[in-house]
Amino acid sequence: MAEGLKGTKLNSRELIMEMLLEITSGREYSHIVIRNVLDKYDYLKTEEKAFMKRVCEGTLERMIQIDYVLNQFSNTKVNKMKPVIRTILRMSVYQILYMDAVPDSAACNEAVKLAERKKFHQLKGFVNGVLRNIARQKEQITYPAKAREIVPYLSVTYSMPEWIVEKWLQEYDGDTVEKILQGLLKEHGMSIRMDETLSVEEKQQLLEQMKQQGIQVEQHPYLPYAYTLKKVEGVSHLPGFGEGKLTIQDISSMLVCEVAGIQREDKILDVCAAPGGKSIHAACKLRGTGMVYARDLTDYKVALIQQNIDRMAYENIRAEVADALVHQTEYDNYADILYADLPCSGLGVMGKKRDIKYRVTPESLQDITKLQQSILHMVQNYVKPGGTLIYSTCTINRAENEKMVEWFTAQYPFHLESLDPFLTKEIQSETTAKGYLQLLPGVHETDGFFLARLKRNVE
Repeated sequence: MAEGLKGTKLNSRELIMEMLLEITSGREYSHIVIRNVLDKYDYLKTEEKAFMKRVCEGTLERMIQIDYVLNQFSNTKVNKMKPVIRTILRMSVYQILYMDAVPDSAACNEAVKLAERKKFHQLKGFVNGVLRNIARQKEQITYPAKAREIVPYLSVTYSMPEWIVEKWLQEYDGDTVEKILQGLLKEHGMSIRMDETLSVEEKQQLLEQMKQQGIQVEQHPYLPYAYTLKKVEGVSHLPGFGEGKLTIQDISSMLVCEVAGIQREDKILDVCAAPGGKSIHAACKLRGTGMVYARDLTDYKVALIQQNIDRMAYENIRAEVADALVHQTEYDNYADILYADLPCSGLGVMGKKRDIKYRVTPESLQDITKLQQSILHMVQNYVKPGGTLIYSTCTINRAENEKMVEWFTAQYPFHLESLDPFLTKEIQSETTAKGYLQLLPGVHETDGFFLARLKRNVE
């Protein structure tokens, strides 16, 4: 990652540039690149690591708007720039527009130094001129007007590709689309699930220890054991994490386990389980009874599940390597509950995985729905008559969600069952009474997520 830094003093802005170059090249996802770099340079001061993370994530999050601004001030359009210069300008414009703590002069000066450091001496005047013009005129920058051009307005204001904006405007009303886009740009805290077997005193003790570490803790409105944390330095330092008293899990993932209606002695199959949050949650709800088989495609993914199993020390769960597209007849009619949290476009979690919006294409959406149908065709065999299949995705694309459930119930002997007995009134709706729930960022207190409860007919 930082080969260019050998023999030189570590420069946080150069690390940011290197991260952004790797992410925008499409070689690796942003959350993985950022995590790997911050782990490698863990010895840096907390403030410096926070700065690196903020600039890298923020530049990705606001990149469409940043490019729009750059194209107003540069004779060389963004797509014609050299990748290093384009990246330096993008990360510097983010600092100028969105980071009051960074003086504009510092953002400009450091950008020029970085251009020189990367051997672009001949372009340092260009970098300096563009950035200083933006800094001087940032209050006068004009953006697309909402009343005249809704798609460009939403695309530039919230840095979302126009084709995704157009797609959502076909599926939701304009106000809802803007709320979704606003929600994706909000600060996202870390969601944790307290082990439900903890006593009230144990839970309060852990919460107090977190507050003493300077962590902001909020009870989540949807579930009594769920909390949102902010100002967390690292997962491994969380009180109770190493002892298995809590686990990192998205709220929407917790809801999957709630609507499953798990009973003692149930046999549960999770066919796309990594990193194992829902499987671990299911094992907890079984209270030491029954069995959970947490399966995924590769050794690497199954190792992630096993790490969580080992930390939580549950004995009623097994991690297995298995391809969900390969029929295993020994599991036919086996599962009381089957989790099908399938590969998807990820459009609901772009607030956390900021580069998804630049990777997904209309063609890839079609490919992913075909994959989902192929997996569902195979795994529905494993649900016993009267058993339950929980279908879920982390997207807000109707073709992968409502339309997929319509297709599935038309093809196979399953019917939807109401979610209302398992949900707080706050998220009950007309659709939850029918058996499915579409969670939307900006509308609900979660990521974008879809889940449906499907019962296999008893013949």
